[in-house]
Amino acid sequence: MKQLTLFFAFFTIFLTNAQQILPEVERARVVDEILEERFNVLLPKLMDDTGIDMWVLISREYNEDPVLRTMLPATWLNARRRTILLFYRNKEKNTIDKLAVARYNIGKSIVSAWDKEKEPDQWKRLMQLIEERNPKKIALNFSKDHNIADGLDKTDYDEFMANLPKKQHSKVQTAEQLAVRWIETRTEREMIIFDQLVDITHDIIAEAFSEKVITPGITTTTEVEWWMRQKVTDLGLETWFHPTVDIQRTSEELVSHLYSFSGRPDDLVIMPGDLLHCDFGITYLRLNTDCQELAYVLKPEETEAPSFLVNALYDGNRVQDFLTTNMIQGRTGNEILAKSLQEAKNAGLQPAIYTHPLGMYGHSAGSTIGMWDSQDGVMKDDGENYPLNPNTCYAIELNATVNIPEWNRDIRIMLEEPGFFGEDGFRYINGRQTELLLIPRVKPQQGY
Repeated sequence: MKQLTLFFAFFTIFLTNAQQILPEVERARVVDEILEERFNVLLPKLMDDTGIDMWVLISREYNEDPVLRTMLPATWLNARRRTILLFYRNKEKNTIDKLAVARYNIGKSIVSAWDKEKEPDQWKRLMQLIEERNPKKIALNFSKDHNIADGLDKTDYDEFMANLPKKQHSKVQTAEQLAVRWIETRTEREMIIFDQLVDITHDIIAEAFSEKVITPGITTTTEVEWWMRQKVTDLGLETWFHPTVDIQRTSEELVSHLYSFSGRPDDLVIMPGDLLHCDFGITYLRLNTDCQELAYVLKPEETEAPSFLVNALYDGNRVQDFLTTNMIQGRTGNEILAKSLQEAKNAGLQPAIYTHPLGMYGHSAGSTIGMWDSQDGVMKDDGENYPLNPNTCYAIELNATVNIPEWNRDIRIMLEEPGFFGEDGFRYINGRQTELLLIPRVKPQQGY
């Protein structure tokens, strides 16, 4: 009977995990279904909005354009040989051609338009397709201002221009606006999935910052980092950066923001009274998360975090509120940054804001709202003049410096939560941290 009970318990856990994290074959199905919707519903609208009727993407195997990489079906882990995609939008007829100047179809939507036996030269076939459609504009992925939209390498650009008829040269322009919109725009189904991704991320952080992983006086920050990395692997997921865990405590002075990313001492032993901070994200179903959360290590006879740390977290939440309230469609990242910082300072806070787009890439394309070392605004090539668009996601990343008299020092409340900006304004994708995680969790029988 006991064995049967254990079997059903294990089976229930397996089913729960299976529903939350899909096996590879199901992931492929979901990825390809989402791609079909993006090609057939989203892309025509984006091409109309940006005024581009032809978009050409060119990549060679293992040197993929970051935009083209997001267009490959689930079974294509890389481009093949030289892969050329051509999208032609006829707005009057409400049609869109999705063609591959390649030997085979690319997924379900992009149809092969090259028979090498009939035309051995791939470039000549591409030019035939362009000439047949005679577009008003020919958009290519080169950009000074957006790195993700700058995926066309020099060799392929030179080959393209050398083969393109002279009469078509004046039509060539950057595809940066269309490329960024493709990368940053989320569909309704993607947002349903995104909530699940962030929930998984929160669950991993909650477990990492618990007595299941941390034994005060024994466990080190490095051990927690590698536990998080291993947990991701064990779940069949990936992470786009190595997790970090750092400590603020009474005996330390406030260090620069760079400390969280570089120069932290390894293997710091976690002790009672420590304020822990982590930076962690996962990759799943071609989307990425990015979260920073805080935990307090209880001292003997404590059942809650000290009020001064609770209040400090509240100050961090207030900075979040000033930022997200100012996220208004059409505003640029620098405009949002300046207004948010000023309002937070007027309220007596000491803020720093460095929020970035989030989605198909961790540091994705779109409106950049500050950088930790550029609080006066970012340069043009970091997206300064790019407006906030609806149906886009951001890592709401920032900090508030708070003086703690009880510790005789300043601390930095560093927070990061994925958020969505839609037609109805801003919302957190899966909530945000408003209470410190406690290590160990307080049990019902505890009370002093």
